[in-house]
Amino acid sequence: MTKRICLFSFLLVLFLTGTALADRVAVIVDRANVRSGPGTDHDILWTVGKYYPMEVIKESGEWYKGRDFEGDVGWIFHSLVKEVSAVVVTAPLVNIRKGAGTEYRVMFQAEKGVSFKVLAARENWIKIEHADGEVGWIHKSLVWGR
Repeated sequence: MTKRICLFSFLLVLFLTGTALADRVAVIVDRANVRSGPGTDHDILWTVGKYYPMEVIKESGEWYKGRDFEGDVGWIFHSLVKEVSAVVVTAPLVNIRKGAGTEYRVMFQAEKGVSFKVLAARENWIKIEHADGEVGWIHKSLVWGR
C-alpha cells in the first residue's frame, strides 16, 4: 500500500512539473523577434517590445514556443525572456489612471498590443510600468497576462 502511494505521489509530481511549461514569460529586451521555428534560420513572424507577455507551451533546446494574447504562436530565444509579471492591452484604447479606480485622473492612454510590467495589484486594478518609465493603473479586464 505504501509503495502505491509513493508511486502515485511521484507520478503526480512528474505530471505537475510537466504541466509547468504553461508558465508566462515576458520579453526583457527592447525588441525581440518571434520566429516560425526554434532557430535564427527560421522566418521572423513578428517583433515585440519589452514586457510583452507570452505563455510558454513548449521548449526546444534554448528556444521557447509561446502563445500570445491573440492566440498567435511563435518561437523566441530563452535569453530574451524571463518570468516577469507583465500584461498586454487587449482593448482598442484604454485609460491609464493615477490610482486604482475610475475616480482617478487619466495619466495617459494605451492602444491594443502595448505591454507593461506589473508592479502591484489592488482588487480589480493593476499598477503597471511601461518600458519608457510611465507608471499608472489599469483595470484587469482590459489586459491579458500577469
